[in-house]
Amino acid sequence: MGEPKPLDMTSQDVVGQGYTDDGDIIGDVLSTTEDMRDMRRLGKKQEFRRNFQFLSTLGFVSIYMATWEFVLVSLSVGFANGGFGGLFWCFITTVLCYSTIVASLAEMASMAPTAGGQYHWVSEFAPPSAQRVLSYASGWMSTLGWLASVASSNYVVALQIEAMIEVLQPDFVFENWHLTLIMWAFIGVTIVFNTWGARVLPALETASLIGHIAGFFVVMISLLVLCPKNSAREVFTDFQSSSGWSIGSAYLISQVTVMYCNLGSDSVVHISEEVQDASLIVPKCMWYSYIGNVILGITMLITMLYCLPELGQVVDSDVPYLILFNNTGSPALSIVLNVILFLLIYSGNITALATCAREVFAFGRDRGLPWSRVVSKMDPKYHVPMNAVYITSVLVAILALVQLGSTVAFNTIVSLSVLGLLSTYLISIGSVLWMRIKGQKLPPARWSLGRLGLPVNAFAVFYCAFIIIFASFPTAVPVDTESANWAPAVWVGVIIISGVVYMVHGKQHYQAPVDFVEGRKAPGIGLQSS
Repeated sequence: MGEPKPLDMTSQDVVGQGYTDDGDIIGDVLSTTEDMRDMRRLGKKQEFRRNFQFLSTLGFVSIYMATWEFVLVSLSVGFANGGFGGLFWCFITTVLCYSTIVASLAEMASMAPTAGGQYHWVSEFAPPSAQRVLSYASGWMSTLGWLASVASSNYVVALQIEAMIEVLQPDFVFENWHLTLIMWAFIGVTIVFNTWGARVLPALETASLIGHIAGFFVVMISLLVLCPKNSAREVFTDFQSSSGWSIGSAYLISQVTVMYCNLGSDSVVHISEEVQDASLIVPKCMWYSYIGNVILGITMLITMLYCLPELGQVVDSDVPYLILFNNTGSPALSIVLNVILFLLIYSGNITALATCAREVFAFGRDRGLPWSRVVSKMDPKYHVPMNAVYITSVLVAILALVQLGSTVAFNTIVSLSVLGLLSTYLISIGSVLWMRIKGQKLPPARWSLGRLGLPVNAFAVFYCAFIIIFASFPTAVPVDTESANWAPAVWVGVIIISGVVYMVHGKQHYQAPVDFVEGRKAPGIGLQSS
C-alpha cells in the first residue's frame, strides 16, 4: 500500500479523507489535516465519516453522563450510607478526586484519538514486556464495562416506565418479565438510531444537549417552587447511616454510587474517528462536559436534598425520585417531570449503544474478539459498523434475561460497569505514568496537562485503585446472599476467562495496536482497516 500523499493546508482546513490502495485521497468523510496526521501515526484507515463537530460531540458525552438526571434516579444507596449531609459532602469530594481521572483520559485522547480508547493506549504506552497482555485484558474489560453500562441504562429507563405507571396505578404489580420486555423494546428502538438513523445522530446529540440543559431548569424550578423545604442543617450537616456500616465506612462506600452519576467522559473517545479535529475537540468536550455536568449535578443534588421528605421515608423507598416528584403535590406534574427525565436518560441510551458498538468494532478490527472480521465489518453505504451494533444489542438483550431469574444477579452484572471501566482507567493511566516516571517521550498532545501530568496521573492511579477496593464492598451489613456484592467475583472470573481466551485465541490472532503506530510498527505493516 502506498503512503498518503502530503497536503499543504492548515489543521483547520476540512478535506475529504479516506484512502484507496494506491494512497489517493477519496472524499466523503470530511477530516482536518490533524485528523489525517493522527490516523496516519496510529496506522488506521479512515472508515467513518467525520460528521461530529464541537456541539454534537459535547452533546454526545454530556447526555451520556447525564449527571443531574442520575443524581435523581441512582443515589438511593447514598441516603442509607451517610444521610443527606453525608451524601452531599461525599459527592463534592468524589467529583474533585475523579476529575484527575477525567483529565488524564482527556490528555491520552489527545495523544491518540482512536475508537479503541483505553486498550489502544495501554498497547502504546505500557512497558513493552507487558503491552500485549495488558492491552488485550483492557480490551475485554472495556467491552465488558460498556456492555454492562448499556444494560444498566436500559434497566433504568424500564424502571422509569414502572415508576410512571405507579403514579397512575399504585396497585399495579410489575413482574420481572415486564421489565425484560420493556428493555427489549428500548433496545430495538435504539438500534434504529445507531444504524439507518446514524446520519442524524449528530443533530440528535445537539438536540439532546439543549434538552439536557433546558430539562434541568424545568425540573429544578418546579421542585423549588412547589415542594416543602428541609432546613440547611439537615441538608449539609445531618450525617446518618442506616446500612449497618459506621459513618466513615458508609461515606467511603457511597463514593461508588456518586461515581456512577459521573461516569462516561470516555464515551466520546470511542467516536474519535467520527469527530472533526478529534485530537483537540474530543479532550475539550470530555473536560467541558465533566465540569458542566458536575455543576448541574451539585445544583440538582442540593435541590433534591432540600425538597425530599424526611430521611426515613426516602431510605425505605426503592424509587426516591418518585417520592421527590410526588412531594410537589401534583400527580400530573410528577408524570411530566418523570417523562422529561425518561426522555433525557433514554437519549443517553442511544449514546451508550453507539459507544459500545464502536469499542467492539475497534477491538474486532485488532482481532481481539472471536469472529473479528464479522464484528469489524463496516457498512459501505452508512459508514457505520452495523454488525457491531447488532452484536452489542443481542448481548445486551441476553443480559436482560438474567433479571428474569434474579434481580440480584442482574444488578451484579450492572455493577460491573464501574469495576470494568475503572480497571481500564487504572491500567491506561498507569501506563502513561510509567512513561513519565521513566522520562520517556510521549506523543504530542494538543490538550496537554503539561507539568501537572505526573502528579495528576499519580493521583488518578491511586484513586482508581482506591475506588476499585470500595466498589467491592457490600452496600449494607450484615451480608446475606441477597445483599452480597457479587460483582468482584464475576469481575475476577472475567479476567480469568480473558486470560484463557488470550492463550487460545488472542496470542495467535490479536494485532496489538502498537504494531501499527508510526515509528513503532513492524516492517511491512501498513495502514490497518477492518
